[in-house]
Amino acid sequence: MYEEDGFQYRPEAIEKAITKRTRSVLINSPSNPTGNLLSADRMKAIANFSSLSRGLYIISDEIYHGLVYEGKEHSILEFTENAFVLNGFSKLYAMTGLRLGYLIAPASFIRPVQKLQQNFFISANSMVQRAGIAALKHAGGDIAKMKQTYNDRRRFMISRLREMGFGITVEPTGAFYVFANAKHISNDSYTLAFDILEKAHVGVTPGIDFGKNGEGYLRFSYANSMENIAEGMDRLNSYLNNRK
Repeated sequence: MYEEDGFQYRPEAIEKAITKRTRSVLINSPSNPTGNLLSADRMKAIANFSSLSRGLYIISDEIYHGLVYEGKEHSILEFTENAFVLNGFSKLYAMTGLRLGYLIAPASFIRPVQKLQQNFFISANSMVQRAGIAALKHAGGDIAKMKQTYNDRRRFMISRLREMGFGITVEPTGAFYVFANAKHISNDSYTLAFDILEKAHVGVTPGIDFGKNGEGYLRFSYANSMENIAEGMDRLNSYLNNRK
C-alpha cells in the first residue's frame, strides 16, 4: 500500500499477484498499522476475486471492526459469501488477555474447521465464554465511552506529531494507531525506533516491520492514558530538538 492512495489496497496489484497456486487473498480493515478503513469500492473489487469461477476465497481480518471514529467500516460479507471473517473480543471489548475470538466461514468449511479446532485447542474456557456473553449484552455504554476516549487521544496525538514535523497526510480513523511518515528524519526506521527508545525512552514501532513499503514510517499507538501519551510526545519532541 502507498500513502498517496490513502494506504488503500490496490485491486489491480492483487490481480497481478494471483497465480494458479493462489487459494485466498488476505485483507485487514480497519488496519494495523495504518489505522485506516478500506473503502467500500475497493473492498467490493477485492471481493470480485472470490467468484466461483476463480476458486478463490477472501480472508478478512476484521478484529478492529467497531473501533471507528469517522466514516463507516465495512465487512467483506457485504460483498461476497466466499469469505472467512476473523474477529474477536480483544479490541472492541478490551478483553485482550482472555483470548476469545471467532470465525465466520462458508458452510462447507464448518465441519473441517471444527475438526482442526478439536485437535488443537478444543474451546475457550467457560469463564471466558461467559465474559463474552456479558460483553455482548451489557457493554454498549462502556464501549461508547471507550471510543470517545480513544478519539480524544487520536486527535491529540495526530496534532502533536504534526507539530513535530511528522507527515500524516491521511488521518487514521480506526483501530488505535497512527502511521507517521518520518522520512525527513531517517530512511532507516529500525535504527530510528531504537534510538528513540534508548534516548527518549519512548517505544515506537519501525515501519519496516510491516514490509518494505513501510520503511521510513513509524507506528504510534494511542492505546494508553492521555497523561502517558502527552509525556511520550514531550519526550519525543525533546529528542528531535536535541537531534537537530
